[in-house]
Amino acid sequence: MTDQTRWGIPEVQLKNKAVKHRRDLVARAMDYVVKLDETGITDLMLLIEAEYERKYVKNKADDKVVL
Repeated sequence: MTDQTRWGIPEVQLKNKAVKHRRDLVARAMDYVVKLDETGITDLMLLIEAEYERKYVKNKADDKVVL
């Protein structure tokens, strides 16, 4: 068994909990996606794509400032 007082153990545990939380969120979302019809899935896909672009694509474009 690993010594829980060693340096870095809490950071690893925190990272593992974050990964598990993200996987749990995706699994819960998929429970609802399975119940949707084609139109609902298409609408959801468009909303997810728009949110992704708002969060990540715009931020990357803002970081690239050309002088």
